[in-house]
Amino acid sequence: MTEGAAWHFDNSLVRELGGFFAPHQAAPAKAPRLVVFNDPLAAALNLPGRAAGEEALAGWLSGRDPVPGSEPVALAYAGHQFGQFNPQLGDGRALLLGEVIAPGGARFDLQFKGSGTTPYSRGGDGKCTLSAALREYLMSEAMAALGVPTTRSLAVVATGEGVWREEPHHGAVLTRVAASHLRIGTFEWAAAHHGLDAVQRLTGYALQRHYPALAGAANPALALLEAVADAQARLSAKWMARGFVHGVMNTDNVTISGETIDYGPCAFLDAYSAGQVFSSIDRQGRYAFGQQPAVTRWNLYRLAGALIAAIAAVDEADTEQARLLLESWGARYELYWLAEMRAKLGLFTDQADDLTLAHDLLTALEGQQADFTLLFRALGRSLEQGYGAIADELTDREALATWFQRWQARLADEPQEGADRAALMQAANPVYVPRNHLTDAALAAAEAGDMAPFMALLDAVSRPFDQRAGLDQFERGAAAGAAPFVTYCGT
Repeated sequence: MTEGAAWHFDNSLVRELGGFFAPHQAAPAKAPRLVVFNDPLAAALNLPGRAAGEEALAGWLSGRDPVPGSEPVALAYAGHQFGQFNPQLGDGRALLLGEVIAPGGARFDLQFKGSGTTPYSRGGDGKCTLSAALREYLMSEAMAALGVPTTRSLAVVATGEGVWREEPHHGAVLTRVAASHLRIGTFEWAAAHHGLDAVQRLTGYALQRHYPALAGAANPALALLEAVADAQARLSAKWMARGFVHGVMNTDNVTISGETIDYGPCAFLDAYSAGQVFSSIDRQGRYAFGQQPAVTRWNLYRLAGALIAAIAAVDEADTEQARLLLESWGARYELYWLAEMRAKLGLFTDQADDLTLAHDLLTALEGQQADFTLLFRALGRSLEQGYGAIADELTDREALATWFQRWQARLADEPQEGADRAALMQAANPVYVPRNHLTDAALAAAEAGDMAPFMALLDAVSRPFDQRAGLDQFERGAAAGAAPFVTYCGT
């Protein structure tokens, strides 16, 4: 097997979307060292694994040595950041190496993050800290294990160089795997800088890549808008069902494929609150937990704005279809969210009042300091232990008593036996998520040279529904009285 053949590159974006990128090379790492490598993902994609040698992998996945068959480019895109349009963003510290073809024919991007400056760096150093790279690795792999569409992480390689972020840190390069890196911001950039022809070209490419069944649609741009709206409804529902807060839902962080991308100031809920914000820069709560579906729809309106000329170019009347599609998006999202919540609540048939039951649970949880993940596990235990299992999670032990009786009455209409229902509920409600305090502790240890806490946490969250002996420390939230958790962009 030759080195070139091992990577199976076929770089369609470079062939078909000239003008949407700038060719560029990674900064060569001085002393690369493989820190963590995703062996199962490499095997699934038929990429070189440890048999190639850790030195070879470190050289390839740090920028020191060219990856055979790659054609590195920095992608151009725009974006609405906290509601304000920036017409020129782009990959400021990332390089798309190219696309690899996995067994079965699926196409995936390989991208470096932290590999140095690019033409879009805007004065930044283009580097990534070791802790930031490991954070994305941990979070993305946890999300994949939770069944959430997401980019994946193939490797983190320490560069042997320092990175300054108010204090010195170890530098690293993350290798990310994605269905693609096309974003809403990519379409905004095409519309703002190059007009209708560029948008139509990008639309055709996106449909062929992600929604090939729609490639022959009568109005391609309208078909793409609906497909992305559906994918984002599914994704948003899964975020909300798992207590995930993305933290920076700018349009340049929203994929056309419907994958979660750009794990910056993200976190998982401890105590439930619809208004929970972790990001240090989100002072107005724009991207709070409970705001995420509304922001998703707002972002889809921005996609529609970039596509509208292409939609109208086929049929002016289709612009009304686009408007109706977005106006009804909330109902589409609600269907996906309710399906997620039914599974979490042990409901496997449909009844008209289920939506109200699910919403009323969350309303009753406000102010109760109930751990989101533990609360749903407690619901499963309550099938045998009764209401006390739930009461133990609440500030006011009676806060869910009335709701519990309604839920019990609803369960009586279900066909499953109690033990079967409990097993199904536990299969829908994770034991382990990347707890914020544990994540920070693991990253601090890794920066100090001890990878053991990180690897232990990674192992726990990679099998999130499988409760295992000896992992109690990964189930619990932060200790009472702990300082509020805060995340930072670029962390």
